[in-house]
Amino acid sequence: MRFLMTTKGGSRTPDAAMMAEMGAFIEEMTRTGALLATGGLEPGGLRMISSGGEITVTDGPFTEAKEAIVGFALIEARSREEAVELARRFWKIAGDGEGWVQRVFGPEDAPGPGPR
Repeated sequence: MRFLMTTKGGSRTPDAAMMAEMGAFIEEMTRTGALLATGGLEPGGLRMISSGGEITVTDGPFTEAKEAIVGFALIEARSREEAVELARRFWKIAGDGEGWVQRVFGPEDAPGPGPR
């Protein structure tokens, strides 16, 4: 199962020790195949709204910078519990903050034909 982990950032100011610890965690997840992609996100971005056939594009989906989602990780886990455990390990390194863990569905999750 794939999961998307997003974060609003942590309270810990990045220093050499944190970067080393996070680097080791990312290396471990990459080596085990759990980490599929990761990256930081620009604070503002663009907000797109589709309504009645009209598409409106405006700057930034967030009213305050502290509300912005600042990073993501796409992971592979055997269960929701395993995904939560990986997220817990991340937050122990990052410090206080807020984030989400959401299952990602794809073509392989579509129901197949039933018994014939």
